[in-house]
Amino acid sequence: MRVGHSYQMIFRILAFLVTIFVVVWQMPRTLKFKYEYQKMRPWQYESLYAPFNFPIYKTPEQLKLEEEKSLKDFYPIFVFDVAATNANKTKMLSDFNEKWNGSEEDKLKNQLILEKLYDTIEDRGVIANVSLFDDLKPESMIDVVRDRVVKTKQLRDFYTMKTATDLISNYLSDIEQNIDKILINRLLLTYVHQNVIYSEDLTKQSEEQALSSISLTFGMVQKDELIITEGELITDEKYNILNSLEKEYSLMDEGNFFNRNLNLYGQIILVFLVFLSLFYALKLMRPDIFKESRSLNMILVMMLMMIIPSFVVIKYYPNMIYVMPLPILAMLMVTFFDAKVAIYIQVLTLIIISLAVPNSFTFFIIQFFVSLVAIFVLSRSTSRSRYFVTYASIFVSYIVLKIGSSLIFDGGLENFTWNDVGIFAMNTLFAMLTLPLSFLFERVFGFVTDMTLLELSNTNTPLLRKLASEAPGTFQHVMQVADLCEEALFAIGGNMLLARTGAMYHDVGKVKNPMCFTENQSGKYNIHDDLSYYESSQIIINHVIDGIEICRKYHVPEQIIDFVRTHHGTRRTEYFYQMELKENPETEINEADFRYHGPIPFSKETAVLMMADSVEAASRSLKDKTEESINKLVDGIIDAQIKDNQFINTDLTFRDITTIKKVFKKKLMSIYHVRIAYPV
Repeated sequence: MRVGHSYQMIFRILAFLVTIFVVVWQMPRTLKFKYEYQKMRPWQYESLYAPFNFPIYKTPEQLKLEEEKSLKDFYPIFVFDVAATNANKTKMLSDFNEKWNGSEEDKLKNQLILEKLYDTIEDRGVIANVSLFDDLKPESMIDVVRDRVVKTKQLRDFYTMKTATDLISNYLSDIEQNIDKILINRLLLTYVHQNVIYSEDLTKQSEEQALSSISLTFGMVQKDELIITEGELITDEKYNILNSLEKEYSLMDEGNFFNRNLNLYGQIILVFLVFLSLFYALKLMRPDIFKESRSLNMILVMMLMMIIPSFVVIKYYPNMIYVMPLPILAMLMVTFFDAKVAIYIQVLTLIIISLAVPNSFTFFIIQFFVSLVAIFVLSRSTSRSRYFVTYASIFVSYIVLKIGSSLIFDGGLENFTWNDVGIFAMNTLFAMLTLPLSFLFERVFGFVTDMTLLELSNTNTPLLRKLASEAPGTFQHVMQVADLCEEALFAIGGNMLLARTGAMYHDVGKVKNPMCFTENQSGKYNIHDDLSYYESSQIIINHVIDGIEICRKYHVPEQIIDFVRTHHGTRRTEYFYQMELKENPETEINEADFRYHGPIPFSKETAVLMMADSVEAASRSLKDKTEESINKLVDGIIDAQIKDNQFINTDLTFRDITTIKKVFKKKLMSIYHVRIAYPV
């Protein structure tokens, strides 16, 4: 093994080990209850005895009923503001003394009436606005705290500002005329205030105190007591006891160093085995992914992106685990790789999450089949709108699978609620992050998706429009080459869309000097007649470098630029080299000056492009386009490229090359309308 390969293998192993460490580090440290059970179904294991003393927890329904009962006799709490009442009265009397202009005898009489009305209203109490309590009626009960004493009264026992104002008006209208009604009325309206105030804090404290007094348990199971026998039907009572035991298992490791460590060791073993299977599966079945570090790293990052948040939800909100949009991982895998890889990665990810999630079997079944639906719907997608069809399919699949699992395991739909529908709707909304995430991963890891390739291969893109308008001959050439590449890769297997797109951009460097290339020359004048063979060679060679620069200027992905830089490999500009040798036989010529800078092709797709580019360009110069001449041309060009070691870095086989030749011959004869000579 070469040194470079050794280092790459070390980095791959380190990436897996780091991922294993992160997963185990974040995995909840709770003991897993080893039994799977469902209500109203037989107990499928041997008879179960209590391994330790544990309480029987009340069901959520029982707790809810007790809470409702506890809150039934609970009333909102109001506070009687005595200090403000007395302070307002003092200010009112002071204001009265300042504004009184009559005799002392009448002053005393008016003051007595003023105080009487104020005390009558304020002593009974003016209740503050109770619009927060829409369900309160005049006969509703409230608790009022006055001088640290709590009394329960009806809401109608208190004045409101309106009833207090009506009382003042009615009282003043019935008394004798020598009373200053205007002054008294004005003062009362100014200083009578709401002195029975709602206390949210006291109400909340009282409510919490009432709820905290409710016991979460209602009995105990003693150690070695028989819980359930083999084959016994799991009734509501047995189901609740089993749930209580499972809950105790999840809590018993807290503060138990020994249990926590055993749990940790088990998690390390299982997680290690899962990632080890992934390591060898990719190495043996998908070496193309395994050899490319960025592909491995992206897969591991995507898995962590689903696993770690799932662990957080399981730890703090276990009932909300279905909010996690796990189908995102399957959709991203299909987008960047294929359905087989997507299914395998998704299964392994679900296994890891299921190690920590409650009701792991049901969870795995639902998530697995929803993921399959997402993969099947999205596979071979040719438009971004297909994603929205996938989102709808995910939502419907969750609903159908939840109904099915409820019917099988619960014997009815009692546990299927609108809350579940809301959770699945949130899951689907989160799944819509797939598109922006795929765009993000494209940029971060340097991948291109089929959607991006389809957009790039649109001939109305700015760069292809520039090529078509400034170098029309080259544009026709690249379109023919793209067709040849697509047909060849269809026959031997490969990424047809990637090769077609790469072929459409491989000669964009010619837009810098379009008239230096034969396909764009319309007249008899040839610019190379005025240049030396060396200068002409440099112009031709530089169209590769120019193409790379132009592609980067137009933000073309590196995977497409690879086609630009490799489509001539390290071959010579043969015509100019031979002419230089012919005209300067006695001069020592540096062959490197007439060679492209490379690199040579490194994949099936880039190799096929080199073949198609040379074959298509050479076929245009054939005088007699016959079956024999085309066969000879194709064989000669491709054999010369093989002899020049242009394909040693690819995984092309001799069978592949033979197939490619046949495809090119058939395609060129079809283009030039050559009749095949059938034997007589």
